[in-house]
Amino acid sequence: MHIPFDNSYAALPDAFYTRLNPTPVKAPHLLAYNTDLAALLGIEVGDLTEAAQVFAGNQTPDNAAPLAQLYAGHQFGNYSPQLGDGRAVLLGEVIGTDGIRRDIQLKGSGPTPYSRMGDGRAWLGPVLREYVVSEAMHALGIPTTRALAATATGENIWREQGALPGAVLTRVARSHLRVGTFQVFAHRGEVEHLKTLTGYAINRHYPDAKTPMDLLRAVCTAQAELVTKWMAVGFIHGVMNTDNASIAGETIDYGPCAFMDAFHQNRVFSSIDQQGRYAFGQQPGIAVWNMAQLATSLIQQMDDRDAAVEEATAIVHAMPAQLETGWLTNFAAKIGIANPAQDDTKLIEDLLTLMQTDGADFTNTFRALPTDAARDQFTNRDAFDVWHARWQSRTPSIPLMNATNPAVIPRNHRIEEMISAAVAGDMAPFERLNAALATPLSETDPDLARPPTQAEIVPATFCGT
Repeated sequence: MHIPFDNSYAALPDAFYTRLNPTPVKAPHLLAYNTDLAALLGIEVGDLTEAAQVFAGNQTPDNAAPLAQLYAGHQFGNYSPQLGDGRAVLLGEVIGTDGIRRDIQLKGSGPTPYSRMGDGRAWLGPVLREYVVSEAMHALGIPTTRALAATATGENIWREQGALPGAVLTRVARSHLRVGTFQVFAHRGEVEHLKTLTGYAINRHYPDAKTPMDLLRAVCTAQAELVTKWMAVGFIHGVMNTDNASIAGETIDYGPCAFMDAFHQNRVFSSIDQQGRYAFGQQPGIAVWNMAQLATSLIQQMDDRDAAVEEATAIVHAMPAQLETGWLTNFAAKIGIANPAQDDTKLIEDLLTLMQTDGADFTNTFRALPTDAARDQFTNRDAFDVWHARWQSRTPSIPLMNATNPAVIPRNHRIEEMISAAVAGDMAPFERLNAALATPLSETDPDLARPPTQAEIVPATFCGT
């Protein structure tokens, strides 16, 4: 097995990470392997048995530089001064055939100095959830980490539910730099490390940036674009802590995430989000809050703090307008309007209000708008008819709508069905779901587009730890 590593993060000072190998497991078995992604990364696998050993952490590939990264973060608004990779090891980086540098990380690979009394492991359910949902997000055109492999460990791990089958996810990302990576050095007053990190992030992700404030501006733009794309597919991240906010503008850490069925602005699925901090409609505001924490960290390295505060404030305060523009652009496309006017905001909001009042399915309503079936999503059909007449006056583009609105998403009840089957040794539902989600605009498997029955509704999702 050949992985063409070209490592750069490992060349940073030792204060940025702890070098260690993954902890071996008993009997690794490859459950899923993303051949398309492997080809993009230039990975050559001759023997899948050997690949399972590598992706489970039992063998360290040549030229890897395994390490656990250090970071801090605000978790539900409360600052934790040291977090870090508590159950993950970065094997190294590769430059893909597209010229983009990416990390290859093992998640669930055993304890690290940052495990905070955890076992460092993952069980099969969250591994397969992240595999399916991250690849679905990629197919939807939303920036995201990706899944290269899912490997069973042959060992049980213990969670509240009891003994569960262990697994390791091989995750690929533009990087694993987070807002929390900057926070840990800023909070400690380690200015030289903060400067080194800033320079590294600029060189790796935003080479046109010249200053820390240029970096802030670029990350704010990337995060605004990302979150508005989440909103347009009804995605709820669930834990938008600063340690889950990627500097590269990718969706990262699919814990208690979910796609909505029936639409509601205040929809929450995460079992640990008791106050609704990360509800669907709260996500744009939280993105701004997270960028304010990045700004606070970056300012610590500036010689003229007063000027830096003024510039950073202007950058962060400009972000809500970016989010509003991105929201309008994305949602206007969903109703077939390519060049929206400001008045279209009211048109879209009125539809969403009708959907929320009637409990209409988010995905299926937008997908059905070009047809008579859209009316069936509503109980107050007279009100929908009034809205429909207003919408038709805008002469919507049906091809634009069909190219924008997915027919299939990774619905919660299907994910739970897939996990239950996999625990029992049946990977067919996983494979069926992955195949359908790879072409989300296609209606090749209409059964997967069906919303859950009352008995199938999954009201809460859980963090894998």
